[in-house]
Amino acid sequence: MREPAADAPGRDRRKDLTMAWACLIAAGIFEIGWPLGLKLGWTDSGLRFWPLAWSVVSMAASGILLLIAQRAIPIGTAYAVWTGLGAIGTFLVGIAVFREPATAARFACVGLIAAGIIGFKLTGSEPLTTS
Repeated sequence: MREPAADAPGRDRRKDLTMAWACLIAAGIFEIGWPLGLKLGWTDSGLRFWPLAWSVVSMAASGILLLIAQRAIPIGTAYAVWTGLGAIGTFLVGIAVFREPATAARFACVGLIAAGIIGFKLTGSEPLTTS
């Protein structure tokens, strides 16, 4: 019978970390959904059910996925990346869908957010140890 590899626990931690980052990215995508639903659901003629329902679903999915990601990613890193992805995505949706200003200054500022997310990914993704 073959012995398990000596570094098998390390592979499990890398797999857990990869899954955590996938959950965190998905959480960031859902983070875009709830302000979009609020914007589309609140109109001059009243409230629209489906966009507001989408907001609630997006909030719940985003929060649950963030919770799962935080099992392996430090909370400061997870939260910063989660909010940053939501901010960048919502910024881009605002420009594409709602024709918000697409100025160089706004893109420079969102670029700083993106640089911060990349920095957190590169420096703050050590797996947490659980007891």
